[in-house]
Amino acid sequence: MSRIAQQKAKKGSQRWLQDYVNRHPEVLNDALHARLGLNDRESITWLSPLENDEYAEYQDEAFLEKLSIHLEKRDLESFWPRRGPCWDGLARTSRGEVLLVEAKANVPELKSTCGACPKSLTLIQSSFAETAAFYGVSESRHWTKQYYQYANRLAHLHLLRQLNDIPAFLVFVYFINDFATKGPESVGEWISGIEAAHAHCGISHSQLAPYVIDLFFDVTMIEDVSPRRAEPG
Repeated sequence: MSRIAQQKAKKGSQRWLQDYVNRHPEVLNDALHARLGLNDRESITWLSPLENDEYAEYQDEAFLEKLSIHLEKRDLESFWPRRGPCWDGLARTSRGEVLLVEAKANVPELKSTCGACPKSLTLIQSSFAETAAFYGVSESRHWTKQYYQYANRLAHLHLLRQLNDIPAFLVFVYFINDFATKGPESVGEWISGIEAAHAHCGISHSQLAPYVIDLFFDVTMIEDVSPRRAEPG
């Protein structure tokens, strides 16, 4: 079990996701309604990161418990070692879909490398190979490098949706105009970074659709984050 309490973030993707979930959930929900085909009577309930829950983020068995789901066909322990993905956000729809949310405010955040010990790495590579085979990718050893985090999120979606028949969606939330982290100023800049991740994994956007959703939000639409002018010398 792992619940990780957080402070109110001051910048970056953590700050913006906290703000959107707690102050502007209608913006997220409207975009998700359109992508998921929800009607006006159907709703989305955000489970994290919530202000009244210390903005906590969840990983390992705790994220499954938070989503009220049980893996009956393939358990998490046999698929991934402990200290797995810590989800930026979690939500459920009134129809029963579960949403796994990963947020980014700048392109370098897309890149990471696996630092697991040999025993854990063996399990990770096995699950990567299983996930890659589903997407028709024959070689996945490089998934532990460069775009490791992106790949492990895809693997967890595979665990829920394909291996346990849970109606799960992986939602990437990309923020635009986060000047504090020198983030992208356009959707096009994000697309280039996302396509690089897809190319590394050997997967196309069309293969991931409709269960991997990319959303783009301009943070200047909810708050003035214009760069401060340099003070005169």
